[in-house]
Parts: sequence; C-alpha cells; structure tokens
Amino acid sequence: MRIIRVEHGGTSYYGILEDGLVFRLHQQPGHMEPIPLSEAKVLPLVTPSKVVCVGLNYKAHAEELGYPLPNMPSFFLKPPSSIIGNGEPIVLPSGMGRIEAELAMVVGKVCRNLTPEEAEESLFGFTCANDVTAREVQKVDPLIGHCKSYDTFCPIGPWIETELEDINDLSIRCLVNGEVRQSANTGDMIFRPLDLLCFLSRVMTLMPGDVILTGTPPGISPIQADDVVQVSIEGIGTLSNPVEGPGPE
Repeated sequence: MRIIRVEHGGTSYYGILEDGLVFRLHQQPGHMEPIPLSEAKVLPLVTPSKVVCVGLNYKAHAEELGYPLPNMPSFFLKPPSSIIGNGEPIVLPSGMGRIEAELAMVVGKVCRNLTPEEAEESLFGFTCANDVTAREVQKVDPLIGHCKSYDTFCPIGPWIETELEDINDLSIRCLVNGEVRQSANTGDMIFRPLDLLCFLSRVMTLMPGDVILTGTPPGISPIQADDVVQVSIEGIGTLSNPVEGPGPE
C-alpha cells in the first residue's frame, strides 16, 4: 500500500495512492470520494519529532571511509526542518554537497524498549531517503550535525510503502543525472533495520511519524547545482530531487 500526504480543500491528510487517485486513509463524512492526484498538493510525507540517522551501517561504506566496523549502531540527528518531498529542490548552501541513499523507516506508534517481536508492528512503513551532506563544511567542522542539518538536506519519498516482502533483501541505488553512483542491497547492512529500531527505542522514545535512516552503502559522491538525484529502492519506488545552489548561508 502506498501512502502519501496531501493538501486538498484547505485540509491536509494521509491518503492511499492507487491508479492516480488519492483515497483518505481515515474516511470522514463528506470526504468519502477519492480525488485525482493532479488536484491535490503533495506534501512532505512526515512531520516528525526527530529524524534519526544511523552511520556506518554497510561494511563497504566503512571501508571506503577507512573506519573500523562498529560494535554497536552509531547515530546522529537531523532536524525536521531538513525534510523535503519528492520533486522538491535540494539547495546547497555553498560549493558542492554529497549524496547518501538510504532506506528509511517511518514509526507508526509510540515506541520504548521494543522487543524483536514488537518491532515490525511498531512501524508505519518504509520509504526512500537521501542524507545530503555539505562536504566542504564537514572538512572544517568535526561535529557532524553542522554539515547534515541544512534545510532541504533530507529528501524523503515518493510515498510510504506499508507492505514489503523482505526488508533485509532490497536493492538500493542512487543515480545522479542518470549515472549510477551507489548500488547495493540492504542485506549488506551490519545491523538490520528492525534490530536498529529496537536499539534506538532503548535509547529514546520514538514517536509516530519519526523517521529512521538506516545507513548508506558505498559510493557516496558529490552533487552540484543543476544535477538531478534519484534514490531507488526495490519494492518502494524512486525519490527524485533537482539540485539548486548556492543558497543563502
């Protein structure tokens, strides 16, 4: 099932996307009929309390950076203000940025101290994400939050997929202007997605709509103004964003 968030008739809501029509996820009297997607404004998928990003979760990515493999998941936070939707522009603050394709999990309910048996039912679904990084900033500021937190630096979309056969065996690719920059499989992760969810729930309370980025495969590479970046994940779809810049500091 593909879930999107739209605005129509002065209200915003989640809907099921099917054959170009949007059906309200939660039906209300007077709003029972579907609307054409062309008549709705597509909004960013989520308005989370936080975006949690897992680092170094693919062995080959750790190797390309020259880092040892982690013994436990490491993570950082991106602000919700960094989120944009499918088709919206990534605005680089200066110079060139870097792209990192990732499988994202969207939390479906309040989570704390999850057991493995509880993990799957605690998720709303999955989507594509791009953990954009300001490469030049990262070179001069050792604190990773600066280079990761600019507005537009967390594209998510194109929809939330609620049904995937095996999240531990999905191909993931990133293309820039049609050229493949990253190509891997979620089976190459060091820590599996549901294990990450349990781990993070022992550190912090996860809220409905929170987003967890599960790490990027090898092949992180630069982008610049006028590029088009596409993140494709098997069973989900393709997130596509143009690149603009430089924007205001």
